[in-house]
Amino acid sequence: MHSSPSFDNNGILDVGLTLYDFFNYLDFNLQNMILGGVDTTTVTLTWALSLLLNNRNILQMAQNEIDSIVGKDRLVDESDITKLVYLQAVVKETMRLYPAAPLSAQHVAIEDCTVSGYHVSAGTWLFTNIYKIQRDPRVWSRPSEFQPERFLTTQANVDLRGNHFEFIPFGSGRRSCPGVSLALHVVHLTLARLLQSFDFETPSNAAVDMTESAGLTNLKATPLEVLITPRLASSLY
Repeated sequence: MHSSPSFDNNGILDVGLTLYDFFNYLDFNLQNMILGGVDTTTVTLTWALSLLLNNRNILQMAQNEIDSIVGKDRLVDESDITKLVYLQAVVKETMRLYPAAPLSAQHVAIEDCTVSGYHVSAGTWLFTNIYKIQRDPRVWSRPSEFQPERFLTTQANVDLRGNHFEFIPFGSGRRSCPGVSLALHVVHLTLARLLQSFDFETPSNAAVDMTESAGLTNLKATPLEVLITPRLASSLY
């Protein structure tokens, strides 16, 4: 926690520099929180729709679950999400295959140490390769395939809040994503309402290009283009 600046026994120049550093620190952290929340949520929803469009049977199953539990006379509400277990599995599988941040936030070794036979010198920056961990064939069967059912069967007890190190889309420990609860609420509710409200198709019924681009967030290399058709009564839009 960064404490408030202290001005005791400081000259006016020292006070000015202290305030400048303090508010720059706050501004930097606020920008990180806002931009991090917007980009990562958008990325996750884009990949979810892309995966569903390339796996129409799974898309249909997710819509059928929503129709069965919520119906078509009202929009999905936050309170419905806990009952939409297949939708939750779709979100988990999306975050496993395409974590919004493929590398964790950096850590620094504070002293020399040896990890799994590798010497790490003090001051070394360390990153966790989340993307690689979540596609490890020693843990995940058919790791590159989109199989939401795995989170209802073999990996049903695997949590995404950092308690199981084979699945850490939000990181783990004290430096895990502070917005995990809000992000999960937004992603689940937004995806549920999109699937409930619209049928999705791709232009010319072509497969979605799943090429990724390099960056801090795991963006699609090409924009997602879809054709949508309303599924509900016009009064609900």
